[in-house]
Amino acid sequence: MGLVAWESVGFLLLLAVELSVEQWSGQQGQDPLRFKQQRPVLTPQQAQNPLSFQQQPPGLAPQQALQNPQGAGSFQPQKPAFAPGMVDPASTQSKQLMQAPVAPLMWLFPHMPEEPQQPAVPFQLQIPSPPNSVAAQCAENFVHVEVKKDFYGNGHLADPSSFSLGGCAAVGEDPNSHVLIFQYELHTCGSSLTMTADELVYTFTLLYTPGALVGTPIVRADAAAVAIHCHYPRFHNVSSDVLMPAAVPFAATIVSEEVLVFSLKLMTDDWMFERPVNQYFLGQFMNFEASVTQYNHVPLHVFIDGCVATAVPDVNSIPRYSFIENHGCLVDAKLTGSPSHFMHRVLNDKLQFQLEAFKFQQAGNSSVYITCALKAVLASTPTNPESKACSFANGWTSADESDDVCSCCDSICGSTRKGRAVFDSGLVSEGKATIGPIVISD
Repeated sequence: MGLVAWESVGFLLLLAVELSVEQWSGQQGQDPLRFKQQRPVLTPQQAQNPLSFQQQPPGLAPQQALQNPQGAGSFQPQKPAFAPGMVDPASTQSKQLMQAPVAPLMWLFPHMPEEPQQPAVPFQLQIPSPPNSVAAQCAENFVHVEVKKDFYGNGHLADPSSFSLGGCAAVGEDPNSHVLIFQYELHTCGSSLTMTADELVYTFTLLYTPGALVGTPIVRADAAAVAIHCHYPRFHNVSSDVLMPAAVPFAATIVSEEVLVFSLKLMTDDWMFERPVNQYFLGQFMNFEASVTQYNHVPLHVFIDGCVATAVPDVNSIPRYSFIENHGCLVDAKLTGSPSHFMHRVLNDKLQFQLEAFKFQQAGNSSVYITCALKAVLASTPTNPESKACSFANGWTSADESDDVCSCCDSICGSTRKGRAVFDSGLVSEGKATIGPIVISD
């Protein structure tokens, strides 16, 4: 019995190994998650006769295995049966792939938005006007030149080393007005001399050569060259037909031979340069400068005998307004209550005054022409009722600090010169100067 029992145990172990091999072969190709191993149940006869038992494929009844004994080698495992309510995933996937879309496809590629067209913009290129930054004065034997460091009028002060007068550097500088000063003799600084039939002309060249901005290779200004001409009259010696030198000594000069040029200019607010634009607005002040150009002459004083404003160049036209009269009395302040006045005289050959802007009520345009009668007298001649410059501000005052000569402005100043010598009053020459049109805007 013991032997039979050990044989039965060995047979059962062998049978278990064979069943594992058979089941592993049948499980290949199946989903291990859906496969469920079934332990075979042995009858008492199979247990007594183990050799008569054969492992059948899972899912087949013994009758099915016996009916097709030849097909054991080509056995194809059946699909496992699913419990009620379960769906074959493979069948569901195929149906989903074949199913048509529920709604039509409405997606389109996005379009780039169009940029709005810019409307026409009114624009006019502003061309900068030439700056008035150089002034020159030709004296008897030297030239005096003043140059603004703001050379182009754009607010940038140039380096003084960028300027030269024919290779000569500036001799001084006004730190308040940022003006460089050059003053040299006529035959220096690379000047050239040209002779015409009536004149000797000395020509200088003011050079502006800006360098690169510090730390950069760029410049923001162009180089410039300004020509400066000094004209002097030319005299002949009749006896020997030899030219006299241009710089004639004072003692050799006769007053009647002198050519004096009178001028009337509009000046900038700082009185340093001629104003480049003749346009003003009501309420502004017009700065006038009367001068006499003297070449080789003793010092002279310039005075204004009278000034008249008209709407056209004709000094005798109507309407007309006389605002300086009676040999130098500026009556505009007394007539209209304006602050118009003569400036304190600084140079003998220049006389400056301020006139408040105005325009004629009945005139068809807003233009004004100013015509002044000027005269030059010897600077050694003291001021007198016929040679004066008087302003009214709670009384009459003189631009030459001689207020007593202005007391006649409320009456008649001076007397006629008929039958009197011209030189009794120091008078050298007389002339007229006109400036205009001056545009006055509201």
